[in-house]
Amino acid sequence: MSRQDYVFTSESVSEGHPDKVCDRISDAVLDAFLAEEPEARVACETFATTDRVVVGGEVGLSDPDKLGHFLDKVPGIARDCIKDIGYEQEGFHWANCHVDNFLHRQSAHIAQGVDAAEDKDEGAGDQGIMFGYAVDETPELMPAPVHYAHAVLRRLAEARKSGAEPSLRPDAKSQISVRYEGGKPVEATCIVLSTQHADENQSSDDIRAIVEPYIRETLPEGWITPKTEWHVNPTGTFVIGGPDGDAGLTGRKIIVDTYGGAAPHGGGAFSGKDPTKVDRSAAYASRYLAKNVVAAGLARRCTIQLSYAIGVAHPLSIYADTHGTGQVEEAAIEAALGKVMDLTPRGIRLHLGLNRPIYSRTAAYGHFGRAPEADGGFSWERTDLIDALKAAL
Repeated sequence: MSRQDYVFTSESVSEGHPDKVCDRISDAVLDAFLAEEPEARVACETFATTDRVVVGGEVGLSDPDKLGHFLDKVPGIARDCIKDIGYEQEGFHWANCHVDNFLHRQSAHIAQGVDAAEDKDEGAGDQGIMFGYAVDETPELMPAPVHYAHAVLRRLAEARKSGAEPSLRPDAKSQISVRYEGGKPVEATCIVLSTQHADENQSSDDIRAIVEPYIRETLPEGWITPKTEWHVNPTGTFVIGGPDGDAGLTGRKIIVDTYGGAAPHGGGAFSGKDPTKVDRSAAYASRYLAKNVVAAGLARRCTIQLSYAIGVAHPLSIYADTHGTGQVEEAAIEAALGKVMDLTPRGIRLHLGLNRPIYSRTAAYGHFGRAPEADGGFSWERTDLIDALKAAL
């Protein structure tokens, strides 16, 4: 029996956090390649520090003659990302920061692992384990602490970009501690918010006065009580932020990207990787399956694990855990999952429509718990397997 009464904490970081700047650039490069060729291969890493962005990794197009032209676009892609995020500060400005591009052609030895056929299907791009999770704590079937940690920062970014709060700057972090009673989230025991701001004379109290109304409107009614602890810019001045204040790197916020620590993570990062990489596509598929299990009423809470080997098409294992909340045996769910979806790398990409330029939008505020979009973005958040799952059991 799992615990029913406890406090759990998750954090989020804004689109202006140094690591998220790098995730955004890496995913924007990926989108540019996929817009040109849906089967493009991309493994793009970004590093950012004071006045400098470094982009590197491996890319591939079916027509090698086009590759140089697309590599020439990378500095402009990086600057567009930085501009949209909002960095125009001394030490990190979209117009004049240095962008070094070290992307190059994909290794033929890596490509052969993906291209190798097993049962006439391509193999996985690498070995690895991927987890998906869903729980009925929110309408989005996400763990409440990380869901609302994201929501707070997304709301503050909207206020900043609209001009409603001109003293806010792009870099920010949130942390929400949620008390559970009877297994359900009931209140926020502690709220931590650190945000970059414009004026060194602004105190922590000044910043709290700006952000508190947005936090109150974002969290569920009744969650903030007189007992809720607040820590807003607890160290004081936070004017120097972003990559000028702390270096950033693609793929360092994998728990923020997923379930806020409420569920396992296989270890692989997502951003900058094309969907032949099962680190990304199979993690999306695992979430899709877990969400449909919960949406179908088969469990209140579900963890799915998939595992793969490089060059091998079919998953080596499918594991389901309903944490004592299941209405049917886990073994039956595992068998059903393999029937309702082709879990080869190509099968996942086709089912979820992943060979599209839909990834820049995933780079901040979580890859999961977002609404499916008309152009195929966040397709792994659909709940269209409910009937098929029930029929397969």
